Amino acid sequence: MFLRRFDPPPDPEALQRLEALVRARYAVSEEDIVLVTEEAGRVPGYPERMTTILFWQGRDVRHRLRVFRPATDIGPGDLPPGWLKGALLDEGAGDCC
Repeated sequence: MFLRRFDPPPDPEALQRLEALVRARYAVSEEDIVLVTEEAGRVPGYPERMTTILFWQGRDVRHRLRVFRPATDIGPGDLPPGWLKGALLDEGAGDCC
C-alpha cells in the first residue's frame, strides 16, 4: 500500500506520548503491543490527518481506536474512559489487516 508522505512528518514524541497514555488508561502491560500511527485521510470528507491506535492484551485480544486529529493535537480527554475498553475490541473486520 502507498501512503502520502506528510510535510512535516508525524511527531515521534507525540506518538510515544500517546502510547504511554494508552498503556496507562487501558492497563496495557509493557509486554503487550501498542501501535500508534498518524495517517492521511483516505475517504472524502475525512480530515487531512488522523491517528489510529491499536493495542493488544495477550496474543488474541486486539483493540482499535481512531481519532480524527493529528497525534500532536490529541490529549487525555480525546480517549474514551478505561471502562469503555470493551467497546474498542477489534475483530479484524474493515480496512485493517
